[in-house]
Amino acid sequence: MDNNKSIDGLKPRRSAKATSSRTSSKVPMPKSAKSPKSPSHTNTANHHTKTTKPKKAPKTTSTTKTAKPTKSTPPTTTQPTAKPSSIDINEDFLSPSQIFDFDDASGELKAADITSSPDPQDPSSSKKHKKGKKQKKPMSKKRKIILWIISIFILLIVGGVVWFILWGNSIIAKITDGQGNLFDLITETYAPLKTDANGRTNILAFGTSGYNMDGDEGDGTHDGAQLTDSIMVISLDQETGDTAMLSVPRDLKASPTCTATGKINEVYWCNNMEGNAEQAGAEALIAEVSDILDIEIQYYAHVNWGSLVQIVDTLGGITVTVDEDIDDYYRYEAGGTYTMGGEEALWLARIRHGTAHGDFTRTASQQKILIAIKNRIFEKSLSITDLLSLASTLGDNLRTNFSIDEMKTLAHLSSSFDFDTMRQVSLIDPVMLVTTGTINGISYVLPAAGANNYLAIQNYVAKMFSSDPRSYENYTILVLNATDTPGLASSEQIILKDSGYDNIYIDDAPEGTYTEGYTLYNLTDAAPGTRKLLEEKYGAALPLESLPANISTDYDFILIVNPADTDSNN
Repeated sequence: MDNNKSIDGLKPRRSAKATSSRTSSKVPMPKSAKSPKSPSHTNTANHHTKTTKPKKAPKTTSTTKTAKPTKSTPPTTTQPTAKPSSIDINEDFLSPSQIFDFDDASGELKAADITSSPDPQDPSSSKKHKKGKKQKKPMSKKRKIILWIISIFILLIVGGVVWFILWGNSIIAKITDGQGNLFDLITETYAPLKTDANGRTNILAFGTSGYNMDGDEGDGTHDGAQLTDSIMVISLDQETGDTAMLSVPRDLKASPTCTATGKINEVYWCNNMEGNAEQAGAEALIAEVSDILDIEIQYYAHVNWGSLVQIVDTLGGITVTVDEDIDDYYRYEAGGTYTMGGEEALWLARIRHGTAHGDFTRTASQQKILIAIKNRIFEKSLSITDLLSLASTLGDNLRTNFSIDEMKTLAHLSSSFDFDTMRQVSLIDPVMLVTTGTINGISYVLPAAGANNYLAIQNYVAKMFSSDPRSYENYTILVLNATDTPGLASSEQIILKDSGYDNIYIDDAPEGTYTEGYTLYNLTDAAPGTRKLLEEKYGAALPLESLPANISTDYDFILIVNPADTDSNN
């Protein structure tokens, strides 16, 4: 190859001597180009000739490579070269305007990739080439311990959550017989409670003996462990919050059972002898109670002694007012108020000896205990530990056919229920609807109308489980005509009877001055539901102290009629 042949057809100019030991990478000047006349650029055209013995070049940090001009093949086309501008020259270094590499395969010069091959002797080049990569420092012992502790802590949290879910699921599964899980309980979903034709929800609550569902009493399991010592029906109205409780005597004569006795407390056991047919036993008892009382029962709840003892103890005890003298292991006086723990509450719930009414006293005590538990729950601020203890107690000692969503609905509705007006329905007071007797030497509780004649009981229950307070509240209403127009009191009496009121009496008001219109007076606290309905019709009732003189106080409500327009009725 002709060493005088230039790249792109241009002939490079060389000087005899080189002032620098480095080969310049400056673009060669064309022949016709002339340098500007400047004192600082004199003889620069001949300043880049290669020397035969170059001086040893000092070390440099440049990453550029000098292009080799040997064996170069000129490109097929040439590009016109623009007139160069003046160039400043440093004695030691001239920065290249372009860097080339020689391609042996094609015999051409090509632009060099200055980023692909860093200079191994250039530390700064190596750092640029490995941009973003940092050298990892060895982990200290202290850091390892901290990470280890954090990992253990996280595992404990995860393990605790898993345990809580499994534990919660097991409790929910026990309570609902596998109908729900913990996630169903914590979600905001509700299901309306089932109702009967009168819009009421009826729940059968029954209890068996023992501190667990197997009937264990601490010293073994006796033969009657699965007999239902307590049978109660709770009826409620979701719309009004009205609630009533009725206890069914355990010795009540029932349909033939699996024994010769035929008492109602045997029904559950006869259908769940092996202890593995909870639902079948509960449904059989529901059917029997429904037939006797002539009501539809939608739900059941089965509890045992253990639930009562543990719930009362968790609540820190309950307070119960006793209605009659009881003289047994514990002694109570009628009208006395007593605070008791779980075991004492259990004793009161079971006792029938040393009382005036035997088993009827026991059923009344069971209702009082239930109300006392309700009162204690509402007045006590339960801690998380208390709540978990209650949940665990219920999980081991409660069975029900409520779904999770129905249980949440019941809990939600309870906030609007007026438990202070919860009615305790009795089959012996105020009317003796049942009595005791013997059949073939066996003692029973029998309908007062005769064995297997439950009609009077059914009519009474229909009134007491009504959502209309006028059906079950005892009240009297006196209507007084305070005008000279005859017949106003009797006309109002007819209107009240047509509206569903009973026990209405009429008379003329004594001489005096009366407020114009209709004035209602309330003389009792025993009929709050009826009072509410009358107030919706006639306005707020005035107290006894406001009643005009010479008017009888032998009635529960007094209505004085004194309309301005005597031709109109309310």
